[in-house]
Amino acid sequence: MSAQTYLAYDYPLLSVFWSMLVFFLWIMWFVLLFRIVTDIFRDDALSGWAKAGWLVFTVLLPFLGVFVYVIARGRNMGRRETEHARAQREAFDTYVREAAGGKGRPSSVDELSRLSEIRARGDITDEEFSRAKDLILTGHGPAGGPDSATRATTSGR
Repeated sequence: MSAQTYLAYDYPLLSVFWSMLVFFLWIMWFVLLFRIVTDIFRDDALSGWAKAGWLVFTVLLPFLGVFVYVIARGRNMGRRETEHARAQREAFDTYVREAAGGKGRPSSVDELSRLSEIRARGDITDEEFSRAKDLILTGHGPAGGPDSATRATTSGR
């Protein structure tokens, strides 16, 4: 057996440092490349041919393509990223509001104020108002569901 065995002391500390540096720079390079490709597709100001041109340039000549892209269009990359994040946050907030029923159903306070306006106009009696108010406050009235709004205001008439 003439094969050499390399032990840990055969690989100096400075070589470990340089190997790690090259490895992390390589990872950072791919992160930058993927971020630029994502930015190319995200940009609505570019036409389809311009997107294809930038993509071909960054794939065929990756180092030159990425550096030219960062110099030519890098200033607005952050702006496009924040716009995309803002749009995602607004879409998520809208989804949460709709799922929670924020806009779909009025609150019991809104229903009570509308009910008192109806009573002030004389459309319902005091007895009907108190019954509808009890329904709203117990959760069985208009704020409880869509059909209960018509039941509470028309009960007794």
